[in-house]
Amino acid sequence: MFQGMEYVYEVYKEKSFTKAAQNLFISQPSLSATVKRIEKKVGYPIFDRSTKPLGLTECGQKYIQAVESIFAAQNEFAGFINDWGDLKTGSLVLGGSSLFSSWILPQLMGSFTRKYPLVKLVLVEESTAELEKLLQNGRVDLVIDNCLLDSGIFDSCVYKEEHLLLAVPGNFPVNEKLQMFQLCIDDIKNGTYLTNEVPDVPLDCFRKEPFIVLKPENDTGKRAMDICRSHSFVPDVLLELDQQQTAYNITCSGLGISFISDTLIARTPDNPHVVYYKLAGESSGRNLYFYWKKGRYFSRAMEEFLKLAKG
Repeated sequence: MFQGMEYVYEVYKEKSFTKAAQNLFISQPSLSATVKRIEKKVGYPIFDRSTKPLGLTECGQKYIQAVESIFAAQNEFAGFINDWGDLKTGSLVLGGSSLFSSWILPQLMGSFTRKYPLVKLVLVEESTAELEKLLQNGRVDLVIDNCLLDSGIFDSCVYKEEHLLLAVPGNFPVNEKLQMFQLCIDDIKNGTYLTNEVPDVPLDCFRKEPFIVLKPENDTGKRAMDICRSHSFVPDVLLELDQQQTAYNITCSGLGISFISDTLIARTPDNPHVVYYKLAGESSGRNLYFYWKKGRYFSRAMEEFLKLAKG
């Protein structure tokens, strides 16, 4: 009944027989015939072919849940076997949003590969919501994120602390009267701007300026609105986006102010056309976490990667 489940799962992921067949390097008729044989063994249809995009029947939903459980069990067993092989084989699947997949994970992956060159690393770049699903069903081993995930489902460890800064286009006239609050890029990179001697910018000076913010479901977006509310104003939102990197790039173009983490600023090329300010309040600081599914087998590859990350 579960022989050929990879074919069914690929169709489920793509919601299309055509796209799934392309990914599997087989013909669409061949894939359709395989899925029909599986459905015949199950005794009921798995896919509702009357919907666009392709949907699951009630039976199909249970089938996919069972397949994901099988995948998770396979991954756990593979992780166990890796321990016996002293990390001379196997894989480690890492997940992160665009920011962390671009600026944090590659460096850590490089260090890990130099130490364990025979362990295959896979990087999954997705939204937080999608990564949470993949982590829960065992398709990803470790996820790095700054959101707080359900502690009843996931275990975690702190990777580092980060802080939000205000990034303002250098051509905005408001900068002229706030020069004493402007941060040096070197102080951001080495963290010395966090000392009490460095003053927080009076945020209400920007209440009439255009802002580039992230959507409400994004932790940075939530914190930005909290920070503004704590200064008794609602920002004039010019654009609402999904990615912090995109917001920063738009600030660099001179269109609006954004809330950007020092993690990003410390790792991207310096931009002389942007001015940075320190923000007050608890909402400006947060932790970056590595997450894994609670109760799963904690492989040596996972253990060694986290040791390396925490340095």
